[in-house]
Amino acid sequence: MTKLLMISVVLPAKNESNAIGLTIQKIRQLNLAYEIIVINDGSSDDTGKIAEQAGAKVITHPYSKGNGAAIKTGARHAQGDVIIFMDADGQHDPKDIPRLLEKIEQGYDLVVGARQKGSQASLGRGLANSLYNNLATYMTEHHVEDLTSGFRVVRADKFREFLYLLPNGFSYPTTSTMVFFRAGYSVAYVPIHAAKRVGKSHIHPVKDGVRFFLIIFKVATLFSPLKIFLPIAVILALTATSWYGYTLYEYHRFTNMSALLYTGSIMVFLMGLISEQITALMYKGN
Repeated sequence: MTKLLMISVVLPAKNESNAIGLTIQKIRQLNLAYEIIVINDGSSDDTGKIAEQAGAKVITHPYSKGNGAAIKTGARHAQGDVIIFMDADGQHDPKDIPRLLEKIEQGYDLVVGARQKGSQASLGRGLANSLYNNLATYMTEHHVEDLTSGFRVVRADKFREFLYLLPNGFSYPTTSTMVFFRAGYSVAYVPIHAAKRVGKSHIHPVKDGVRFFLIIFKVATLFSPLKIFLPIAVILALTATSWYGYTLYEYHRFTNMSALLYTGSIMVFLMGLISEQITALMYKGN
């Protein structure tokens, strides 16, 4: 690539005073970034002060708005052609940055650091991420190695096209990956190892378990809803036909259950069709 790309690093941070200073120091040692921006998301500790002392530009939210909101704030303020998003808790190794940037230089629009085995915080979370990856692979018809990794490099102009779609919570990686695929942009994965975070995780198993479950439906609505709704409609139609065959053979009549299942099949299909049209409108002009 002939043009020298200007690089911005964005670190969303909430109460990360134990790790933020060392993370910034490691990034600066690479001499790659034009700027390091820390989004202090309503921290109650010295995260912002330590980040400034380490040499980062700090933007502070007056209260916690969420990881996704911090990402959007960082993207709006970043001056670079390329934005690197990383966790501020020490999980992501800045030494991996050059390997991700190589893919950008090869022409990719989004490069994700794909966590390898042993990088997941727990067995349950690892299984959940495997489910998300398989679903996303089915939806996009491209192999998705890590749908929820927060270590990613993007072309700033393309990322800003979809800021209005990104949620304020933790599922921004899922959303950004799916919209890049949907818009026809190039996505690549680079294997990384995520270390154990410094400090306490902000993810709550019960509350965020429900939220991650909803990610599955978000994946569908962001890419191709009909791929989810159509199989359900077919299953309902086949069940209705099987039940009708049974009742016709045994009782020589068409039952209300068959009618209900056929109606449900038609309704689910129509919902998928309408959702597909709405999804297409979301990307109109991109």
